[in-house]
Amino acid sequence: AHSYSGFQICQSRCPSGFMSRKKGTLAEEEAVEFLEQNGFSVIEKNFYSRFGEIDIIALKEGVMHFVEVKSGMSYENAVNNITPAKLRKVVTTAQTYMQKKGFEGDYVFDAVIVTPDSIAHIDNITL
Repeated sequence: AHSYSGFQICQSRCPSGFMSRKKGTLAEEEAVEFLEQNGFSVIEKNFYSRFGEIDIIALKEGVMHFVEVKSGMSYENAVNNITPAKLRKVVTTAQTYMQKKGFEGDYVFDAVIVTPDSIAHIDNITL
């Protein structure tokens, strides 16, 4: 694991052919596969509310993870697209999701950063 701005980051090589794939949806598919390989159970993708969207909702060890997926040519480029305004929308959307589903357990906000060379998971992002 690496440390970046106080977050623990797990990295692994991306599958071959990554560069030839489209961004966005395919980056989310890579993120789902990465999370599942690391013990997460993905329960929903692309949850929309009037406040925004959550790319991936997953469970691990009883904790719900609301995951924002960002892709870019470099880690720094992708991670810099996670803005306080975007995180506020994710938080509000997550609250809507939990209310709708009646979920009252523990939850965190994560990011998965997808680049041509790696996939990184940032656990428990705070505003």
